[in-house]
Amino acid sequence: MPTFDSSLVWFRRDLRIGDHAALYDALKQSKQVHCVFVYDRDILDALLADGLQADRRIDFIMACIAELDAALRAAGGALIVRHAPAQQDIPALAAELGVDAVFTNHDYEPQAIKRDAAVKKQLEKDGRQLLTCKDQVIFEKDEVLSLAGRPFSVFTPYKNAWMNKLSGPGGDFYLKPYPVEAYFAQLAPPSKKHHKPLPTLEQLGFAASNLKDLRIPTGMSGAAQLLEDFLPRLGKYGDTRDFPAVKGPSYLSVHLRFGTVSIRTLARAAVDAMRIGEGRRGAPVWLSELVWRDFYFMILFHHPRVVERSFKADYDAIQWEGGKHAREMFAKWCEGRTGYPLVDAAMLQLNQTGYMHNRLRMVTASFLTKDLGIDWRWGEKYFADLLNDFDLSANNGGWQWASSSGCDAQPYFRIFNPITQSEKFDAEGKFIRRYLPQLSGLPDKHIHAPWLCPADVLKAAGVKIGKDYPEPMVDHAEARKRTLLRYAVVKKDLGDED
Repeated sequence: MPTFDSSLVWFRRDLRIGDHAALYDALKQSKQVHCVFVYDRDILDALLADGLQADRRIDFIMACIAELDAALRAAGGALIVRHAPAQQDIPALAAELGVDAVFTNHDYEPQAIKRDAAVKKQLEKDGRQLLTCKDQVIFEKDEVLSLAGRPFSVFTPYKNAWMNKLSGPGGDFYLKPYPVEAYFAQLAPPSKKHHKPLPTLEQLGFAASNLKDLRIPTGMSGAAQLLEDFLPRLGKYGDTRDFPAVKGPSYLSVHLRFGTVSIRTLARAAVDAMRIGEGRRGAPVWLSELVWRDFYFMILFHHPRVVERSFKADYDAIQWEGGKHAREMFAKWCEGRTGYPLVDAAMLQLNQTGYMHNRLRMVTASFLTKDLGIDWRWGEKYFADLLNDFDLSANNGGWQWASSSGCDAQPYFRIFNPITQSEKFDAEGKFIRRYLPQLSGLPDKHIHAPWLCPADVLKAAGVKIGKDYPEPMVDHAEARKRTLLRYAVVKKDLGDED
């Protein structure tokens, strides 16, 4: 017998109808289930206050919500959509509907945990329950621990333990989809009172972005389309993923972020490819990227201080550049005017599309922190404002990795050389030319450092350094020396550059 007469499923970063833990649990335990998504004003108003009126993520979410509502209606239900502070609105809606419980999936971010605790407290005060489920990771919180029973702080041993748990007895359970479809009969039918027309961008206070022009697939159907396109390329992922001009990545990160595809679906695809011997070079590498995602969620959950401070406390002693000069340097980095083509092309890709290739995230972050000596938190915030796939745990983890301050970071003396990175990963300059067409006439061997190009070659290409393209902001070799001195407060060891 069902435990509850009626329940409410609160959709958040899980905008799909299939393989959905909270929806499955609610349908299985309830006679009737309502569904809601709240455009949380506590989040959206902060975006508007930051001047992000045209935010591609809002356009993306709206398209996902429209598809989710249509899917629920096809299954016999519908989606209630609200625009309010979720912390107050969820208990209020639960009371309005007279439900016994609210089901939702775990969120590991400090602010979300605080919000959920407040919602739980109010619901319990009203005689209702908040029941949360694991959904957006394979293993969470304390599910993967060291032999000493403690959370890991280094990725490789974590990954080994993660893989051992997955391949051990009962490991297949963690990849099984939740059979939501078998319980659709419990969905509450639409009502005129609660199921209003979906809000428009204008009603939310936002303006249209260029998301449609970018033709980024949205919703559950978009995720399925991208996965279908990627699977034939999975075997080559390990060889192609580092080259921004090559179609190497899955491009599913924004769909993982908003949950239009299940993490179990993706991990299962990787494991299946490994088991049948296909994609020996690609599938394990891709699965490793998914493990990194779990790792950073675990780190954020156990060490929420990383949101504001370095995981390695000693690194908070570093004296970053400040004042007007630092702000001017930061602005040039943001705008793609550093004079280093790969860095500039990467920043222009981010600014124009909301996407940045993962290799380039490392290169640009290293340049900001170690060539310009600017606090990693400045760059982290800029990425947080612009990345379509922004996820606090991964963004924070990536920036702390690049600045060497994180739990599993590159050694501080390993400093990415933006020229050699460009020569190695964009040898023919295809990516650079896409975003810096003014340099398109330069020969491949000179496009990575145009200020070193012979004058006659520059003239033939129609490029005047300082006019058509800026001179480099800093000399990398000199900047590297300054970085080693800056980081001397941490350790005295020196090493070779990457």
